[in-house]
Amino acid sequence: MGNKKASEATEGSPVRVKGMKNAELSEHFKWRKPSAIRLAQIEFMKRRDDVQAVNVAIGNVSLPMHPAMQKRMFNLGSVDSPFKNGVVKYTPTVGLEETNRAFLNIIASSGFKTEGLYPQITDGGSQAMELAILGVCGPPGSAEHPLFLIDAAYTNYGAMARRLGRRTVCVSRLLQENGKFTLPEVDKIEKVIEESRPGGLVVIPYDNPTGQFFDRESMVLLARLCVKNNMWIVSDEAYRELFYIKSSATSIWEITEDLVPGIQGRRISIETASKVWNACGLRIGALVTDNREFHEKSVAEYTANLCPNAIGQFIFGSLAQESHTQLKNWYRKQREYYLQMHTSVNSELKRRIPGVIVSSPDASIYSVIDVRNIVGRTFKARDFVMYCARKGAVEVDGEKLTLLVAPMEGFYSVEREGENPGKTQMRIAYVEPPERLKLVPLLFSLLLQKYTS
Repeated sequence: MGNKKASEATEGSPVRVKGMKNAELSEHFKWRKPSAIRLAQIEFMKRRDDVQAVNVAIGNVSLPMHPAMQKRMFNLGSVDSPFKNGVVKYTPTVGLEETNRAFLNIIASSGFKTEGLYPQITDGGSQAMELAILGVCGPPGSAEHPLFLIDAAYTNYGAMARRLGRRTVCVSRLLQENGKFTLPEVDKIEKVIEESRPGGLVVIPYDNPTGQFFDRESMVLLARLCVKNNMWIVSDEAYRELFYIKSSATSIWEITEDLVPGIQGRRISIETASKVWNACGLRIGALVTDNREFHEKSVAEYTANLCPNAIGQFIFGSLAQESHTQLKNWYRKQREYYLQMHTSVNSELKRRIPGVIVSSPDASIYSVIDVRNIVGRTFKARDFVMYCARKGAVEVDGEKLTLLVAPMEGFYSVEREGENPGKTQMRIAYVEPPERLKLVPLLFSLLLQKYTS
């Protein structure tokens, strides 16, 4: 009899004692909500109608990878492939030597010296972000040495910090009527630093989500603040070389000891295969630093992950053999493509929606759309995003369509004068094929009109 009950408990529904409570979720899981960049897609996937979505909510690039990477992917079983026998072993925790060389080759191709740099391969740039936070911030649950962000900031930095029990502090940028984001005055930045004593500052030179470009002057200014206040500087260079103004590429690796005395040994960059190389799903990134001790401790921390994606490393490692001329040609083609998309979508949004503010297309692959002048500051972009994802639809050339965008509220950490600036703002990513991207202004205007009428 006892064996029968045990069998039933195993094979059927769980046998519960009357009055027994469910196991409790952790406090972290209780409050956790989907990221702003995934929210629309998650909601849209619950629909059961025949509406199709133009998804510009997340930077999921739909362009082909670099040809050298494609060649390796298509020939994983060839005689010269390490996977020809179907064996996929762990790699060293620091990553394959060739893949590390690939990231250094890429940095060098932009004109920056790589001597004295220590790279480490990670599972995407996201994992590198997590390691950087662990390496520069105070202990979990402590107010000591928080992470310093420049709002609007990429959502995953705040999310990763919360996951790790680390605090963030920030200064806010404002989107002006001309589409330019302001960089806060130095005295405001220094006031936050003085009050909170951050462990490290995050800067995204080709900014996500704003599209702002941090030129050399801005990078030098921030680097000097880090030296003055004994902080690390973490430069997220996922979009390096994707800039559309008259300038040259910028990087933390051009901020040398000659430019900013004391900067050496406190520099970190986040690298990734996702954006410039059109390989989001490959999940290959890197953490690069000029501080040997930081590098060694970061690799030691990553031993808990065992190693990065072996197949992805092999595919991306092909770029170690590419000449700088070849890489520069690739950058030029990527810039030409995105500049055309930025320009056409930006101008068409303004034509179709008089009064709309669209951020200046200076860098990266995003634009911020602000409708505060059209619908007022009480408008909630998140609710509009949910409407589009859950039930919004318009017919275009016989096809029922909706638009997925990211609400900007989640990109801001602080309230400004009682209102989050992102409440009237949304981010779009230039990731759909050109023929679908051309539909974005039309869909946005029609859906906004239906929602507000």
